[in-house]
Amino acid sequence: MPIDETLARYSDFAFKTAIVVYALVLVLLIVQYAAAQTKKVVERELVGAGGPTPDPALPGRVDTPLPTPLGERYGNMGFSVLHVAVLLHIAAIVLRGFATHRFPLGNMYEFVTMATGAAMVMGLIFLRDRRYRSMFVFLLLPVLLLMFLAGTVLYADAAPVVPALKSYWLPVHVTIVSVGSGIFLFSGVCSLLFLYRLHQPDGAESANPLGRVARRLPDAQTLDRLAYKTTIIGFPLFSAGIILGAIWAEAAWGRPWGWDPKETCSFIAWVLYAAYLHARATSGWRDTKAAWINVAGFVAMLFNLFIINIVVSGLHSYAGLN
Repeated sequence: MPIDETLARYSDFAFKTAIVVYALVLVLLIVQYAAAQTKKVVERELVGAGGPTPDPALPGRVDTPLPTPLGERYGNMGFSVLHVAVLLHIAAIVLRGFATHRFPLGNMYEFVTMATGAAMVMGLIFLRDRRYRSMFVFLLLPVLLLMFLAGTVLYADAAPVVPALKSYWLPVHVTIVSVGSGIFLFSGVCSLLFLYRLHQPDGAESANPLGRVARRLPDAQTLDRLAYKTTIIGFPLFSAGIILGAIWAEAAWGRPWGWDPKETCSFIAWVLYAAYLHARATSGWRDTKAAWINVAGFVAMLFNLFIINIVVSGLHSYAGLN
């Protein structure tokens, strides 16, 4: 069937608009983040200077509701607008599929769009609590970078897939792998923030800017738990994706596994994530050692996505780049 150019343009417009809205959300959340830091520093200075602390139990006291701080209002606005950005992101994926009359996972542009969309959906699920919303600042940074690369360097016009990808295995295998990659992106950010937070405890001096930034984040144990919980979700998906890919390879190439560069790198990433889950459950490895393994797995995923697809030639070279 011919490509629906109108829907393809709508998909591209939704994708570009999502990037702009994500950038707006990032600015609003940074304002909230900075305002919260300033408020905490001022409160700490007042207490340290022996400033009076009002007693809420005093007789005759009338509680007057305080106006919502400006920074918090910006944060609430940013979180609300974030839902619009995610809807635009999903709309770009759906419209691309209708435009091409296939599942929209035939090239790297579409794969990255799906993976970043999965990462943002995970963020909405796990970071809805006000205590965790500050993490969106750090999740949006890699998502925006990947989406920018997808819309520029990796972009491919809406078109039919190559004959090798015209299979019912495409929506099954690639969807599971892309969603798993997005979950691992979220998990990797959590582990990086955990390592950062661990070295900037609550007692850090206010003069240390890194310490002030870290104190707005959830505590290190919470970040570690978020990384672990999301990896538990992503690992079975990624494992299923590898198994289904082997079944597809058997049908397409007559062998389930041939140590193709992408297969090899996927196996390395799988081993790293399996090692992370094992280390996370092992006494003595639960803190920084396990977190570094998780980060290594995330780096392997990025290497598999960009270097293997773009630089190395193999049977999985379907990046869609000219």
